[in-house]
Formats: sequence, C-alpha cells, structure tokens
Amino acid sequence: MSRQIHYCKCGQSIFGDMTDCGDCEQSVGVVIGIDPGPEQSAFVCLSDGRVFDRGIVANEELAKCDGYWSSRQVFIEMIACYGMAVGASVFETCVWIGRFTELSRLAGGKLSRVFRRDIKLHLCNSPRAKDGNVRQALIDRLGPQGTKKAPGPTYGVKSHEWAALAVAVYGWDTIFGRTTKHGGPPI
Repeated sequence: MSRQIHYCKCGQSIFGDMTDCGDCEQSVGVVIGIDPGPEQSAFVCLSDGRVFDRGIVANEELAKCDGYWSSRQVFIEMIACYGMAVGASVFETCVWIGRFTELSRLAGGKLSRVFRRDIKLHLCNSPRAKDGNVRQALIDRLGPQGTKKAPGPTYGVKSHEWAALAVAVYGWDTIFGRTTKHGGPPI
C-alpha cells in the first residue's frame, strides 16, 4: 500500500488524504467525530464546516487509519451510566474507545471523549432529545441532504453516521467557539 505525501499550507508534510496539519494557524481545521460500536464504528470528518469523509467501518480498519489519529482533533462518543444493566456489547465498545484513545495519544493527536447527553444539550437544548431531533438539528444547521443530481451538505449520511456527525459538530463548536440560537456555532 503506497502512501501519498501531502503538504499543509504551512509546509509541514503529512500523509494520506488530509489537507492540513491541524497544528498551525494556517490550517483550515479538521474535526473527526466517531460513534463507536463493539465491532464497527461510524466516523465523519468535517473541514470548513463540511462533511468531506464519512463511513461505517470495522474497528480494526479504523484503527489502521494513521492519518486520522495524528495531529487531528478527534471527538468520540463516550459511554455513560444511566443505572440500567448492560450487555457484553457495551463493554466491548468501551474497550474500543480505550484503544482509539491510546492510538490517538501515541500518534500525537488530540482525542476528546464526549457524552451523548452533552451533544443533545448542545444541539437541541434538551437532554431528552431523541435521535430524530438531533438529526433534524443537524439538517437545519448544515443543510438538507439533497438528491443525487443536486447533493446537499449531508448527502449520503446514514445510520450511525448521523451520530458521528453530531459528535463532529459538537467538537467543531467546542474548538471554534461560535454560537447560534441553539447554543452552537454556525458552520
């Protein structure tokens, strides 16, 4: 597998499909949001407030994506305790969250864990918001999905990618500190 070398606007070389190093003032800013799972995880990459990469991949494959762990702002949804009994899949998801955290640390990246409740509060102003409410808040903010002939900013986002997009938007807002009527920044 050959790796292409790309250069940031500041001249620092980076690998993969990334277009900036994320460490300098000249960098545009790349935020990666991850919705982890026991076997597969969804990820969404935002740059300049637009989705430029997304997918649902096996955890082993996501762990091999070197460019995502180094010099990037990575936000991952964290498991929270709500007093209910949980199964083995929740514990396996926790193991993967730990592995992704360690990969980011070893690669020199910046990984932050985010609770779903905080994302709901941020996007919908209510911790009781459902997935449909979060999805609608994202569409209201970023734009409609559009059609195949006229794709919108969220075209093709599906399933768990919506949760990963919510994590990425929360991360974007945390970094750039902008606000809207819902408490989050416009992208």
